[in-house]
Amino acid sequence: MEGQSDPHPSSSQIQSQACCPTVPEISIEELDDEVEIFAALANTTRYGAVRLLVAADGEVCACDLAPPLEVSQSAISHALSRLFAVGLVERRKQGRWRYYQATPIAEELIDRIDAHQERDR
Repeated sequence: MEGQSDPHPSSSQIQSQACCPTVPEISIEELDDEVEIFAALANTTRYGAVRLLVAADGEVCACDLAPPLEVSQSAISHALSRLFAVGLVERRKQGRWRYYQATPIAEELIDRIDAHQERDR
């Protein structure tokens, strides 16, 4: 619409307004994608599922993730779908079963969180 300003100015608009030329350019689209990853982890069931998958040696059936997290099969299914959508888990279907595995990005995030917690102890 005419007369309305874009809520997300371009990085060149932001850069030209910066007082320090060393501030790097940043993509709002990339930020949005990254925020989706963190938003997916901002839930106990989803975060717990990622932790379990990172700790597992290989693939895990979705049905085996619900009991340790004390949630229903429906809840774990929804959680895993969201994690898959943001690229934190991979999935494979075999018959009526789905098997999940943490992606390298999920493993790196958990490793860094663990390292940070160890450093603070």
